[in-house]
Amino acid sequence: MQTYDVKKERRDLYAPRRGVIELVDVPEMGFLMIDGHGDPNTSVAYRDAVEALYTLSYAVRAVAKAELGTVHTVAPLEGLWSAADLDVFRTRDKSAWDWTMMIAQPDWITADIVDHALGTVRERKQLPAAGLVRVERYAEGPSAQVLHIGSYDDEGPVLARLHDDFLPANGLAPGGPHHEIYLSDARRTEPAKLRTILRQPVTAATRAATTGARRPVR
Repeated sequence: MQTYDVKKERRDLYAPRRGVIELVDVPEMGFLMIDGHGDPNTSVAYRDAVEALYTLSYAVRAVAKAELGTVHTVAPLEGLWSAADLDVFRTRDKSAWDWTMMIAQPDWITADIVDHALGTVRERKQLPAAGLVRVERYAEGPSAQVLHIGSYDDEGPVLARLHDDFLPANGLAPGGPHHEIYLSDARRTEPAKLRTILRQPVTAATRAATTGARRPVR
């Protein structure tokens, strides 16, 4: 039985080259998602959200294997980052950050499978954020992305190059929330070796000026 792994099936989206900003077209994909607010380093809500997403994702995999005969690798954690006042990203006021944490699911994972998995999880474990998990399709479309290796707090120069150099040079502007994909387990990886995909949905600069789009960087 072949195991499906989104990182291998969609290497264009999950295996970019380090330091090289590339344009990709991200299709609609299914996710388990939880919304929240606050400093991801200290927020209990953030910790509970990540625990619920991982626990439910592994339960979904088990249900899919038992009921459908399919096997897949649990995808990496991803995050969408935004704020009402974008200056909080420059000042690193993480307590003011809004986030949506999520884990991609194969196309054959339905809401019924997730509900079955959620029931199984609730029988075994208390998860404060389990009731906040939702199943949603999410499409980004045209996006610029780059692989960053290092601490999350060292992303600034890479993001500056993406937003201040690459986008203007290609007639583009931000077109959605800043997106990060965490390829490394931060609990077991030295900060200097963390591998993170930094992705920014884009739109034509003229359209952004007309609609008043703002720069949504982390």
